[in-house]
Amino acid sequence: MENQRNTIRELPAPERPYEKCMAMGASALSDAELLAVILRTGTKGQGALETARKILSLSPAAEGLLGLHHLTVNELRKVPGIGMVKAVQLSCIGELSKRMTRKSIDREELFSSPDVVAAYFMEEMRHKEKEELRVVFLNTKGRRLHDTVISIGTVNSSMVSPREIFLEALKFQAVSIILLHNHPSGDPAPSREDILVTGRVAEAGKLIGISLTDHIIIGDRCYISLKERGML
Repeated sequence: MENQRNTIRELPAPERPYEKCMAMGASALSDAELLAVILRTGTKGQGALETARKILSLSPAAEGLLGLHHLTVNELRKVPGIGMVKAVQLSCIGELSKRMTRKSIDREELFSSPDVVAAYFMEEMRHKEKEELRVVFLNTKGRRLHDTVISIGTVNSSMVSPREIFLEALKFQAVSIILLHNHPSGDPAPSREDILVTGRVAEAGKLIGISLTDHIIIGDRCYISLKERGML
């Protein structure tokens, strides 16, 4: 039985993820098999594939490998067979994949549409337990120059400083900006404060010639663009 084997080498040859990858390519491997290749070994009474499946099961079923982004080292270490070294390796793999996705967007896409912006930040922001307001600084071609967190906590017009936002924008020689924040509830519907913040920053931008092109609210796998809703 598979769960009685401790290493991938002890599986029958056709079932070994490493050999399967060599013969058919990495795309032929399941999520669990990909993780098993990285893990190499399981633990007593539990093979590498079973260990990989348990790691994937730590996140909701719909998450799959995406859930790896959000598992902490301590959460990973709760899986039998995952010590500190493997937990750190898996955590780094999750972060690496996230950065690779971002680099791909940086290289190939303009931040010219809400769906591109939302996709860039979705996995990083949708799991946060507090609201986080970010500002994205854009150049004349609509490419991201930089992004920074302006505030953490409820987005409140009395707490958000347009001065701080536009000092940063000038530092990066931005010609336009995008506001972006998350709703921990998962519902991206804008609040009264969200609309007030948007108007306040937009008016300040007009005075110095740096336009606010959108305010995007991130929910759970969904978003709302205030520009698309006619609120900007």
